[in-house]
Amino acid sequence: MSEQKILIISHGHPDHSKGGAEVAAYNLFKEYERRGLDTVFLARTDQPSHGGSAFSTINSEREILFHTHMSDFFLFQSGNKKHVWQDFRALLQRYQPTVVHLHHYIHMGLELIREVKNTLPEARIVLTLHEYLAICANNGQMVKPGKQMKLCYKSSPTDCARCFPERSAADFFLREKYIKSIFDLVDVFVSPSHFLIDRYKAWGIPEEKMVMIENGQPEVEAPRPRPLADGEVRGRFAFFGQINPFKGVDVMLEAFKLLPEDIKEKVHLDIHGANLEGQTEEFQEKIHDLLEELDDLVTLHGPYESHEIGRLMEQADWVIIPSVWWENSPMVIQESYNHGRPLIGSDLGGVGEKISKNKGGLTYKGRTSSSLRSVLMEAVSCYGAWQDCRNAIAQPINMIECSKLHLECY
Repeated sequence: MSEQKILIISHGHPDHSKGGAEVAAYNLFKEYERRGLDTVFLARTDQPSHGGSAFSTINSEREILFHTHMSDFFLFQSGNKKHVWQDFRALLQRYQPTVVHLHHYIHMGLELIREVKNTLPEARIVLTLHEYLAICANNGQMVKPGKQMKLCYKSSPTDCARCFPERSAADFFLREKYIKSIFDLVDVFVSPSHFLIDRYKAWGIPEEKMVMIENGQPEVEAPRPRPLADGEVRGRFAFFGQINPFKGVDVMLEAFKLLPEDIKEKVHLDIHGANLEGQTEEFQEKIHDLLEELDDLVTLHGPYESHEIGRLMEQADWVIIPSVWWENSPMVIQESYNHGRPLIGSDLGGVGEKISKNKGGLTYKGRTSSSLRSVLMEAVSCYGAWQDCRNAIAQPINMIECSKLHLECY
């Protein structure tokens, strides 16, 4: 194992981009460093570099920023081919990794995978899949374009062309062939959920190439349950994540709006989330209208740093994940369990896979505010519901065990 040289590639550095995939990739890198493994972390950035160089360092010489971009989001092709066949190739030749583990290809280009195979044909290529980008051209969500955001269960060139009438079925047929030709070069695909594995198997990835490894968590001391005042119930709810149409914040707010008045007096919702200002004017208006109607029942706190998660969860009884698409394995699930906080989540995709009464939470019919309303009432009104869910929480996999499972793939 000591002879291995590992290159981890991410589409962002957590210092600049707070997504779960970026954090998962970086945590793995830091654990490998802790174990004394020869590891380099390469993270794409949209920030300009000094002197126009493709690379710069951050924090240490082992953390490298890749100043590049994609020009074609349909075929995931690099916007600067020279960055691939000259700069990235030179980096591979310099470090000579025996394993290249990509946690994404978005914003960099699928060509990176082929360049690894061409430059270092003996290197093992591992790709962690975080959503359905290869399958679905609608931001990898497997949700049909339009206001209703109808769920998609399986892709086909004909159906995809209906979603994007500016492209032909032939375009989507060739897109699939091209992406699969690159994926054929990958030795192992890692997924944090069985649900995503099933989707990619149905799409054509061989089952024997896929392995499920949950996102590892740092070891923390879980905060004690929130102290309750006399007569108070476990009615403090929290949301953590991006505020966009796919995360279901509007469904969550509508559910709180539907609560009976006597229940509203017992509950509060804290929203810790970013990027509302980056959404469409229509969506922003909808969220602000709901917030205004709910008045002091809801507090919008804005973005947070990853190191603040423990302090913020300490103030919550329940964490809500109201996603309206087929989430894979949002990091907040494991973060909540790691901090001893039960979950209430949609029954869609990987969220439904990881949340249930015997797994530390409650689920409701996804995309349905009335169903969430019922579960919220159960969480507040049923004596022992919170304690039962908390007792059922299994300690999530830590970074030590997570890194061991990944090393077995290498």
